[in-house]
Amino acid sequence: MATTTARRQSTVVDGAVAKNAVVVKSKAEPQRDKAAPPRSNGRRKHTHNEGIIPLLARAVREVEASAQRGKASPAGRTKFHVIALLMREERARVRTDENVSEAERSETLKRLDGVAAILAKTAARDTSLITLLEPAAPVTEATRLLKRKMLTQAGIELPEDEPSKAEPARALVPPELAERQVEPAGIDARLLANPFLTPDLAPPRQPTPVVRLANWELLGPLLKSFEQGGGGSACMELPEPPVPDRLAPAGRELMSHQARFLASVAEGHRSFLLADEPGLGKTAQSVLAASVSGAYPLLVVVPNVVKMNWAREVERWTPQRRVTVIHGDGQDIDAFADVFVVNYEILDRHLSWISRFGFKGMVVDEAHMIKNVQSQRSRNVLAIAERIRERTPGVSPLLIALTGTPLINDIDDFRAIWRFLGWTEAEKPGPELMARLENNGWTPADPAFYPEARQSVIDMGIVRRRKVDVAADLPAKRVVDLPVELDDEAGRGIREAEAQLARKLLDRFLAVKRGKLGEKLSDDAIIRMVCAQELEESNASADGMNVFTMVRQIGQAKASLAADYTAQLARSVGKVVFFAKHIDVMDRVEAQLAEAGLKTVSIRGDQTASFRQEQIDAFNKDPEVSVVVCSLTAAGVGVNLQASSNVVLAELSWTDAEQTQAIDRVHRIGQDEPVTAWRIVAAQTIDAKIAELIDGKAGLAARALDGAAAPAEDADSVQLLALMGVLRRAVAEA
Repeated sequence: MATTTARRQSTVVDGAVAKNAVVVKSKAEPQRDKAAPPRSNGRRKHTHNEGIIPLLARAVREVEASAQRGKASPAGRTKFHVIALLMREERARVRTDENVSEAERSETLKRLDGVAAILAKTAARDTSLITLLEPAAPVTEATRLLKRKMLTQAGIELPEDEPSKAEPARALVPPELAERQVEPAGIDARLLANPFLTPDLAPPRQPTPVVRLANWELLGPLLKSFEQGGGGSACMELPEPPVPDRLAPAGRELMSHQARFLASVAEGHRSFLLADEPGLGKTAQSVLAASVSGAYPLLVVVPNVVKMNWAREVERWTPQRRVTVIHGDGQDIDAFADVFVVNYEILDRHLSWISRFGFKGMVVDEAHMIKNVQSQRSRNVLAIAERIRERTPGVSPLLIALTGTPLINDIDDFRAIWRFLGWTEAEKPGPELMARLENNGWTPADPAFYPEARQSVIDMGIVRRRKVDVAADLPAKRVVDLPVELDDEAGRGIREAEAQLARKLLDRFLAVKRGKLGEKLSDDAIIRMVCAQELEESNASADGMNVFTMVRQIGQAKASLAADYTAQLARSVGKVVFFAKHIDVMDRVEAQLAEAGLKTVSIRGDQTASFRQEQIDAFNKDPEVSVVVCSLTAAGVGVNLQASSNVVLAELSWTDAEQTQAIDRVHRIGQDEPVTAWRIVAAQTIDAKIAELIDGKAGLAARALDGAAAPAEDADSVQLLALMGVLRRAVAEA
């Protein structure tokens, strides 16, 4: 069977070669006299056991041997892809080069057929490699670098007009983005308020002489040092936290692991890959790090789903600082703020003013989103970070990459993050990391180089803590609100519907106020009466705009953002339990997670008992299943999902009990980790008021269960209280 598959894949390889020929030639080669003999480009040396063919033969045997030992490693996949690319190019060249004799052409094609056959056998043994034989297979940065290295080793002159793809572009704003640049109001005024850069009075640093490692390629071995694993936790040594904690604002307290990170900032460390698991307070640590280091103004680049949460965290942990969130073209920006929060999707239109604003620090949240250094998103982030370093000479700016998932596909995902932090340059370590490696006393030829190199990179600023590592710091169960802004068409429709509902309630209020009852009842009594009547009509009929249809629309509008955050969590910490109230929200989320490449199962009310148990068992036992999408009502009781410690509540329930029951599907006896429930709340809508009311009801229940004095009876439902809140606001604004 393997032989048949290999033969079939060999045909695929040959077909791909024939169809996708790319010839590597130097376009910068000067014109030669026609009478002059053709100059060799190094490709024909293989007849003397030199050039590209022997190099491919050795490399393909290495890949084959590696595949025989098990699934190909990331480095092996890269080498496999490079061999396929170079073989394809060499086949196309030898078939079209008029300077190649027929005998040499025949011999070369025969040897390339041998390479293709080995590639096919290897792909048959490890089927995950088959996609790398496709013409459209994406070429990673590691693939480009290895390809150039192999061409150089083969003695082939690289085209002078083909610059290294890894070299950073010096122009911050690419020509194709120039017309999109915007200039928010107030930016020039802020710049004129302080037109001078802080003078650099520090003596110039003398770089460590590079002797032992002068001729070594080091990025590959550095990545290999992490790929091999071992060496303990990837976390730099952190100082003990200060006692007492004087870093958090009054009324708030840092957990020990957070205080230790900030103590490192206080000691002068300025670049971090903060890779704590979700739920350990990375946002708060970053906000306070800016305060401890005085890194203002601070630029924070985040996914859209957490933009509002960042603004809230800045206000919570540094209330003395001003924060502004950049939307669209930045029409409502506060140019004199201390912290500027912008999402990846709109960063490209703000590059011009950001480049000259004088930021002294930069935080990139969900930094794994810049892993592809060829994407425009990554180029934008890397160029801004480089400009910040240039504008703070002699002073290290605060640079923090936040991600619970530093690696998604393979070890090469580190490259862009390290470049953002300034630890590496285009194709080599930066000065500080190079000095550490030089002082270690080893070269990549020494086995001792790899653990020492890994630790050197970790000491540059990698901080990684897991929930289980800091369990003593965390409560056994907690609910974390994640406010999101619905700034699309659906969001605008919801705000208009809420305004329409407020107008309807206000008209009824004014009608009662002007009547005979208005003379007898207080405003609060009229508000309660009007809202109770509206709620009764809403329960009787589902037609028209009411509190129930509005909440359902909000859930539909939040679905995509909730799915996006769930995917991020699943890649960070593993299995996630997702709860929603409505079937259409569940359907949409399942489809979006499938598009993201995540396997899901579902628990719904229309399932048989046996099928439901199959879904539960698959989630708890199958490592390939990442998310279980649950109905809040159907899966709220009688279900054990403790394979996860993270819950996403995409839609709010009407009672705290229903929410608690859902979370308790995970928070059960046998759960070894603290449980975190992430509650997605639509900011500036009735959704936020409902969340507040649910928490208030939870407080009443907790006091009653704890044996405290019985509170005053409060039988009002969350629905009624939410409507009363809408009407009170409308009356106040009337």
